Amino acid sequence: MFAYIKGNLEQKTNNFVVIDVGGIGYRIFMSSKAIENVGGLGEKVKVYTHYYVREDNISLYGFNSNEELRMFELLISVSGIGAKSAIAMLSEISPSSFALAVISDDISKLVKVPGIGKKTAARIVLELKDKLKTEEAIEQTEELVCAIDDSSKECEALAALQVLGYTRKEIENVLHKIDVKNLELEEIIKQALKFLSRN
Repeated sequence: MFAYIKGNLEQKTNNFVVIDVGGIGYRIFMSSKAIENVGGLGEKVKVYTHYYVREDNISLYGFNSNEELRMFELLISVSGIGAKSAIAMLSEISPSSFALAVISDDISKLVKVPGIGKKTAARIVLELKDKLKTEEAIEQTEELVCAIDDSSKECEALAALQVLGYTRKEIENVLHKIDVKNLELEEIIKQALKFLSRN
């Protein structure tokens, strides 16, 4: 319903901000990390949003980037993960680290998040990898160069960025601008995200 909200930052608390848009204050729940980075009081800010509706709850959740929003939406699509758990994960792990943990089955990285045990972490990895394989199968109009479990750095970066919602074509366009051979995988992903977020 709302792609983003842009207005003056009126209030910051531990778990939400209030943004004034034309005299209407929007209460937007965010991770502690996102609240730190959103800007200062009185500044004009832009927050990407997810309109969350449940029987007993209608809330707006906010994010500093589309990657954070995508990560949140992926997490709440996993059975047993609610909005509050997803926001807690965003406070503890960056979208690039999260995507990397999913494609490399790194459950130990996910269990560092408070409230996420081994079973939940395993479910996150399993469900999101299955989802990614389905999306990849739908996209296979051209010859598939990398399979999701291919271990080359370029293919792992491609898979991780697909977890964050980018298309194969978008990713391939930026990967050739990056020194894939000499950089660590997480650094490749971070640099790719910088290019992708400009588009």
